[in-house]
Amino acid sequence: MAFPMQFLSDNAAAVHPQVWRALQAADTADTPYDTDALSRRLDEAFSELFGREVAALWVATGTAANCLALATMVQPHGAVLCHREAHIEMDEAGAPGFYLHGAKLVLVDGPSAKMTSDAVNASLAAIRDDVHQVQVHAFSVTQATEYGCCYRPDELAALMAIKSARGLKAHMDGARFGNAVAFLGGTPAQACAGIDALSFGCVKNGGMNAEAIVFFDPGFAEVARYRRKRAGHLQSKGRYLAAQVLAMLEGDLWLSNARAANAAASEIGSAGGRRLLHPVEANEVFLRCTAAERETLRSQGFGFYDWGPDAARFVASWDTKDKDARALARAIENL
Repeated sequence: MAFPMQFLSDNAAAVHPQVWRALQAADTADTPYDTDALSRRLDEAFSELFGREVAALWVATGTAANCLALATMVQPHGAVLCHREAHIEMDEAGAPGFYLHGAKLVLVDGPSAKMTSDAVNASLAAIRDDVHQVQVHAFSVTQATEYGCCYRPDELAALMAIKSARGLKAHMDGARFGNAVAFLGGTPAQACAGIDALSFGCVKNGGMNAEAIVFFDPGFAEVARYRRKRAGHLQSKGRYLAAQVLAMLEGDLWLSNARAANAAASEIGSAGGRRLLHPVEANEVFLRCTAAERETLRSQGFGFYDWGPDAARFVASWDTKDKDARALARAIENL
């Protein structure tokens, strides 16, 4: 059913005009795959963003970004530690096991889909260090999390300390990385400090069909190039994906778009009061709502997802209209 005011998902948002212009500019002959001029600029562009040498690859989907990144760091007999609500566990239809050739996901609990250092240590301590048990090779964190909450620098540092002490690798699902950086207010590097590979989200933030994997150890990128080809993600006209990613980076469009989405979510969340299930830190709002209350909101033209029997999720996007966010806030207040 179509609703005039959509808060279903930032995946459904429009493509930003700057991205469309970049696609049009890329619509000229160049070399295929990732040998074109735009694809070759990705390493430099992301190195400038993060203030250090990195290597970056485009892919078409967030699932591919997450799984290809993890596949470079985890052997088939190993495991990835992640939150029980992580996207790689809940919403990728077993893709991590497919890409990682059977490697296991070890699930950890924590508030608002954030892993805590205590929970990670407890999970690791329960695994015997012998050949009969699957050993953790890496862990994956989500920034911002599936419930729209952000790891503070000290929380991330505590996890990275475990990573270093255990000799592990770390991946960050950054489908909403821009929203996290916009909320935290620091640098992009601070929001992913200690991470080995970052899935840098663009589609949710104004892109069309391009994401990026940023490797903070450029050596991993060489392995990932072969895995990307083997997985069917080496697109022959890769310049169109590179163009989208570069457009997002130009003038910090990725950050200004995220700020706009966060501001709309904050407006909606301000009406939540005791209904709020999680703090509103990025662009998602989770509220307690009965089935009747959800129908009331839909009857007023608001589209959103049910989140279990007594809750609803509202997602703001870069193109969410201020008047729509205010209207939803008033409707929530009036329930």
